[in-house]
Amino acid sequence: MVSNHYKIFPLSDSAITIDFGNVIDENINDIIMQLYKNCTKNTFVGMKEAMPAYASLTIFYDVFSVRRKYTFFKTAYAFVEDFLIKSYENIGEEESFQKRIIEIPVVYDGEDLSYVANYHQISEAQVIELHKTPIYRVYMMGFLPGFAYMGGLDARIATPRRATPRTKVPAGSIGIAGNQTGIYPSESPGGWQLIGRTELQLYTPNSSDITLLKAGDLVKFIAL
Repeated sequence: MVSNHYKIFPLSDSAITIDFGNVIDENINDIIMQLYKNCTKNTFVGMKEAMPAYASLTIFYDVFSVRRKYTFFKTAYAFVEDFLIKSYENIGEEESFQKRIIEIPVVYDGEDLSYVANYHQISEAQVIELHKTPIYRVYMMGFLPGFAYMGGLDARIATPRRATPRTKVPAGSIGIAGNQTGIYPSESPGGWQLIGRTELQLYTPNSSDITLLKAGDLVKFIAL
């Protein structure tokens, strides 16, 4: 599915964004990931990075390198905008973004497990069952290196963030915030409701594969 409802705008003097709206939608995110694939497969001189999000993609570029190379465009921005539009138009109907399925072993003993259960007037066992049953989708990476924002949480356990964030959340902590779930890849402050933990390393800066999870991945939690 290709959507014609989008807007393109400068995010800064060296970044451009194509945006499909403030939505969490698998079909739109599929478009973003296909566009991301097209852009990173067919890069241009001066392109630094492409960053996918829920319903948008941002390209960061070096203005001077682009301007020197692509002199037939009036500005560097005009060239990158044209590149982005053509990359989007080249998404084929038959294309699909190949998704990895990553299994995450979880010990469900988080500090906020009882709070989430009480908030929804269900048992802790039900919270665990409802959390581990879905297959989640990584919509975007952010906040911390390796932190994956995952959609697909059962509405019956969707819970607001804590009113007062913790100053320290241990690495591997698994939390809920609204209708999302996520895993803290390293120790940091945070306000998500903590329901469990994993021993997996989600962020290894000296590795060839720095983050375990990537945008577009599918995640299955396995209770230990």
